[in-house]
Amino acid sequence: MKKVAVIGAGPSGIAAIKNFKDQDFNVTAFERCSGVGGNWRYNDPSGHSSVFETTHIISSKYTSFYEDFPLPNDAADYPSHEELLTYFQGYTDHFDLEKNIKFNTEVIHCSQEANHMWKIKWKNLTTNEVKTDIFDALVVCNGHHHEPRFPKYPGKFSGDYLHSHQYKKALPFKDKKVLVIGGGNSACDVAVETARISKTTAISWRRGYYLIPKFMFGLTSDIFALKARWLPRFLRLSFMRFMLELIQGKNEDIGLPKVTNHILATHPTVNSDLYNAVRHGKVKPKCDIEKFEEKTVYFQDGSNEEFDAVIACTGYKIKHSFFDKDFINFEEGPVNLLHRMLPAEIKNLYFIGLFQPLGCIWPGAELQSKLAAKHLNGKWKPKGKLSDLIQKELQNPDVEQVETPRHTITVDDFSFRDRLKKELSRAS
Repeated sequence: MKKVAVIGAGPSGIAAIKNFKDQDFNVTAFERCSGVGGNWRYNDPSGHSSVFETTHIISSKYTSFYEDFPLPNDAADYPSHEELLTYFQGYTDHFDLEKNIKFNTEVIHCSQEANHMWKIKWKNLTTNEVKTDIFDALVVCNGHHHEPRFPKYPGKFSGDYLHSHQYKKALPFKDKKVLVIGGGNSACDVAVETARISKTTAISWRRGYYLIPKFMFGLTSDIFALKARWLPRFLRLSFMRFMLELIQGKNEDIGLPKVTNHILATHPTVNSDLYNAVRHGKVKPKCDIEKFEEKTVYFQDGSNEEFDAVIACTGYKIKHSFFDKDFINFEEGPVNLLHRMLPAEIKNLYFIGLFQPLGCIWPGAELQSKLAAKHLNGKWKPKGKLSDLIQKELQNPDVEQVETPRHTITVDDFSFRDRLKKELSRAS
């Protein structure tokens, strides 16, 4: 029986554990946190989680479940982090996965031996004991929301300067003047939440972003978009933009930067509250930052304002600190993996969940896990040379997006799932 190491027991990790077990592998998972759920463990002592007190998922329950373990019928349309953590624990209990997981452990280093075996050095965070074990295969499921990426501006801000990864609740910002940097989901949530109790809250965007409401014509926005998938892409994108502007107006009409790209050129910001907060005068739109000087922030339109706190909601680096950088480094540039999973030159290595879907991540991670396990078991093989298939995939992305580090791993959720299912249909 081959021994398989899994790094991480978040939504992608537990899917990997389950599906590699299904192929009769001996699975051992290493998890920094004290339980399953990874990023959704709001109060875990490890500090790994980046969810907020008020976080709800941005894809709906109708598209955000494991096929092997559906969400309960009474789940909220957009479940909270508490509800999702209960769901992940339920998945773990149902498939009896906890006996395969070493909690409160950190993988320190991974290296491959000449015989393609993996040497895994790990640490028990409770006892500080360090051990090394040998495995036949390695499955990396540590996510991509744990190494904050800070923006770079001239000068230094002397007030409270933090990343959204450190933000947990609005209360510490009561009666303070707050500036939020970013136009993604975290930025909009932080701006809306702090605005309820802060003295003032402003939000700085370097470009325009489409804000997608959570409900459109009585449907969750992902189901509404799914119903329009029969349209050719160029018509679908124009239709979606038209419907958004029909429902809530244009950014530039309320002081937010005009959007100059198509609707999926940046990762969708699904937020029904920021438009209201801006129009109610609770959140003040600002353009990109020019520089910091003490507590004063200078903006590119010539204005300046003093703030007590700046919260940078500017994404994360793709980082695998347990690999030597000259072995694997996806921090900058393309992620050279077939199906965002399989490297060309390294045997017995799989990445699960190393993609940013236009939708929910764990349904795709579940399918990746099934395919990876069958690959290791010799039941599925790619149709062609791996390096050629990877280049073809990179040259034909699901959607053209702006060139930033954040957009190197984007996939269209349903197209990605369809491709994985097609490959699974070839497996024995």
